[in-house]
Amino acid sequence: MTRLGRLAFTGFLLATFVFLAFNPAFAEAEAASQTGASYPWWIWPVLLLFVTFAMGVAAVLGGVGGGVLFVPIISGFFPFHLDFVRGAGLLVALAGALAAGPGLLKMNLASLRLSIPVALIASTFSIVGAMIGLALPTNLVQIALGATILGICALMLTAKKSELPDVPKADALSQALHIYGVYQEATTGQVIQWKIHRTWQGLALFVVIGVMAGMFGLGAGWANVPVLNLLMGAPLKISVATSKFLLSITDTSAAWIYLNNGCVIPLIVVPSLVGIMLGSFVGVRLLRVAKPTIVRWIVIGMLGFAGLKALHKGVFG
Repeated sequence: MTRLGRLAFTGFLLATFVFLAFNPAFAEAEAASQTGASYPWWIWPVLLLFVTFAMGVAAVLGGVGGGVLFVPIISGFFPFHLDFVRGAGLLVALAGALAAGPGLLKMNLASLRLSIPVALIASTFSIVGAMIGLALPTNLVQIALGATILGICALMLTAKKSELPDVPKADALSQALHIYGVYQEATTGQVIQWKIHRTWQGLALFVVIGVMAGMFGLGAGWANVPVLNLLMGAPLKISVATSKFLLSITDTSAAWIYLNNGCVIPLIVVPSLVGIMLGSFVGVRLLRVAKPTIVRWIVIGMLGFAGLKALHKGVFG
């Protein structure tokens, strides 16, 4: 991609976000949703398709899941109730995980031995989180969502990654659960044997991650990878792949709660899934030539602004 093409793409992302932030149609729509005025039914699915397409491109290039962008941005700038956005957000994250999971298992990157105990804990508590989120007043959930999104921004700014963490010795729990593995690094041909430690601490953190995933409708990849990689000592590729596979279990459990409560609306879910997936295909092609640092800062900026918007909506309504 030429320099002009990269500038055009960056401008497209920024223009989309500015359009969301300052277009008076969104303010009118929010007022209309309170006064009972109506718009043609097709306007919101079309807008949702274009916005989620840009979101899908940015998610791939920024190294984040689509769900973590979807919930704060759509709830902040579209006149949809937060419960419907959270239900759709779980399905958006779930779709990507289901698409990637089989291939990651086939390549021996996603570890079933590591996934099963983590998924059991995270999926159980994601159900608890979904029930808590639906029971709490919407303004409190908006405030908590805004604070969480700003926390994710801080994590993205400060988090480090380790390709091959140093694990001197596997702990007793990981040995009892037989959590270890072998994979071949494609770039070097090296066969890598890995193991984990601090298993108790990691599993305890997945209780919190599960609750947050269900409560806010966020894909939890932003939290899964640092815990698996930096705390438990799994190699980065194993952590990323296992995290992606985990979403197909964790998000399914929470999504059933939203589905059972009538919070999954096809008019929101269908254009969101199509837009995210098409954007992801384009993002994968652009990944080779785009500068990840620039896109990463764009993603952080989008999340930061959406987090502040969620806080504003929670406090002032």
